[in-house]
Amino acid sequence: MKNTVRILEIKQVTHDVKCFRIEKPAGYIFSPGQATDVSINKAGMEEEKRPFTFTGLIEEAYLEFTIKRYADRHSVTDQLHQLERGDELIIEDAWGAIEYKGPGYFIAGGAGITPFIAILRSLHKQNTVPGNTLFFSNKTAGDIIYQQELSDILHGEAVYMLSKEDKDGYQSGKINEVFIEKNVTDFSKQFYVCGPDSMVQEISAILEKMGANADTVVFEK
Repeated sequence: MKNTVRILEIKQVTHDVKCFRIEKPAGYIFSPGQATDVSINKAGMEEEKRPFTFTGLIEEAYLEFTIKRYADRHSVTDQLHQLERGDELIIEDAWGAIEYKGPGYFIAGGAGITPFIAILRSLHKQNTVPGNTLFFSNKTAGDIIYQQELSDILHGEAVYMLSKEDKDGYQSGKINEVFIEKNVTDFSKQFYVCGPDSMVQEISAILEKMGANADTVVFEK
């Protein structure tokens, strides 16, 4: 079902990421980690749909997306970043395979953090964060989405990797087999993986090789 909604608020999150808060249609439901198809309600763009993850809490009066701009692609994200408060979007029903199944390791690359934001915010509100750890890979420190909030939620259980910058307080390199072997202490826990397709495939294969049960590795299918 399609719903036309107005943008209520836009906030800059990083140099190329914005947070969009939009009207919430009556009766609209989703689960933390889910996404929906979004298009811009302007002539010629109504059918240019792209999937975006909800980053707000279910009980809030608005819906929220946190969206990275890919200006070089002249894509829908580039057009979204040019919108203003009062402009309209078209959203459909919620869908998605990423859902919280118990304490474990959240492994994210870049904008792949977005499905985990609503999950972690929800756990934080319920005081059930302990037992969870975040490994978050980005190119530079300036690319990290909601770093302060994530650090506040996870109380030291957030590790930030930088692949193109050396900086105090961050680990350098990528999340690979060496990193996982050093930092994962319990392969019987849940694993939540989201990022570029190549990263998800590589990490999922590493986790299974190192003893994780395939049923405990959750990623968008």
